[in-house]
Amino acid sequence: MHPPSNLLRGLLLVVSAFFLAMASAHFLGLKYPLLFVYYDVPFYAYQDRIIAAILLPYAILFFATSRHKLLLPYTLVALWITIFGLSYINQSADLALVLDGQSPQIYWLQTAAFAALALVLTILALKEKP
Repeated sequence: MHPPSNLLRGLLLVVSAFFLAMASAHFLGLKYPLLFVYYDVPFYAYQDRIIAAILLPYAILFFATSRHKLLLPYTLVALWITIFGLSYINQSADLALVLDGQSPQIYWLQTAAFAALALVLTILALKEKP
């Protein structure tokens, strides 16, 4: 087992806990910004439980990566794909219909926060020794 550096390992564990919190919020319908990216759009419990079921493996992936740095590239690709997916949703006509003229700015801010996290993790991963 080759864990990442202490700093990267700590961040990966924090992100794992964050995804667990997000999964719990979605499962329980606790619509808080950041834990629930689209917190002020219509709530469909079955969709949010699907999201919770997807977030739990994310938490496991980040936890496993904190123990085995060999997983870093896969974890980072998954996170960047999520950011691109959120960006696509943020600019979509479907979201605009639900927002009914309201600005998607808060969603872009949350997506930017995830992108900043991904960037920090990517930079730290690139500094890791093989």
